[in-house]
Amino acid sequence: MTERYEAVVVGGGTAGLSAALVLGRARRRTLVVDAGEPRNAPAAHMQGYLSRDGMPPAEFLAEGRREIARYGVELVRDRAVDVARDGTGEFDVTLASGRTAHARRLVVATGLVDELPKVPGVAERWGRDVLHCPYCHGWEVRDESFGVLAAGPMSVHQALMVSHWSKDVRLFLHTVDEDTLADDDLRRLAAAGVEVVPGEVAGLVVDGDRLTGVRLADGSVHDRTVVFVGAPMSPRTELLERLGAEHHETAFGTYPVVDETGRTTVPGVWAAGNATSHAEQVVNAAGAGYRAAVALNGDLLFADLDTAVAGG
Repeated sequence: MTERYEAVVVGGGTAGLSAALVLGRARRRTLVVDAGEPRNAPAAHMQGYLSRDGMPPAEFLAEGRREIARYGVELVRDRAVDVARDGTGEFDVTLASGRTAHARRLVVATGLVDELPKVPGVAERWGRDVLHCPYCHGWEVRDESFGVLAAGPMSVHQALMVSHWSKDVRLFLHTVDEDTLADDDLRRLAAAGVEVVPGEVAGLVVDGDRLTGVRLADGSVHDRTVVFVGAPMSPRTELLERLGAEHHETAFGTYPVVDETGRTTVPGVWAAGNATSHAEQVVNAAGAGYRAAVALNGDLLFADLDTAVAGG
């Protein structure tokens, strides 16, 4: 049996819950489909969100779920596995459980996946002392010994960025050939005091549940207490692709084309959060979800008014 909603929000992270909160307060019958896989789940705390700085991500999301429930928004722990437009331009969303939800409008807030290098210890320490974003974690690890594991084309940029939080930074080239580094990059690394370390990384050294070093394939160990990884990222945009949404290439991957409200090129579909950009931190994602919901609500309102005028 298909249940009908004015809006279905796919994704129960910050962007999705923010959109759902606004839609619930706008008196829209809304369903949130939450697969329970937030990107920041490994992190003990989130930073940079005014009034919520240092709050555990799980606690933040739990509070968001409590808030949307006050406005009658339904949340289901499930996964959207397919979506299709019907003959009226609305949407049927199929869930992994077999349930189908019909939506007049759709918000896709499915986030992204960090593609971590297959170096022993990286995945296990991710979000603890293997980090990605200095704005998220730099203050907490300031002045420690940093390693940067080259994992993509932005690794030099990352090493330069994190040098603002510590003057003890080493860039481990791993599988990158030192000869491929641009002269400008080498000059900047030298100016920042970043030591470039050639050679493949064999794994991380952990002692007593603390990162203590980076081991190279030649057996040498560099004492490090923090490693930053500029891992490639893949937005979860399969549903948007099924609907034929236009995408564009960026330096950080392929993302859907959206306007300032998150409206995609598919009529009736918005996207918000890390599904639209690698740089949507929690505070940005909350704002993006808000903007998408306001635009969606206005779209429904005027569509209904136009129908009423035409019928009159």
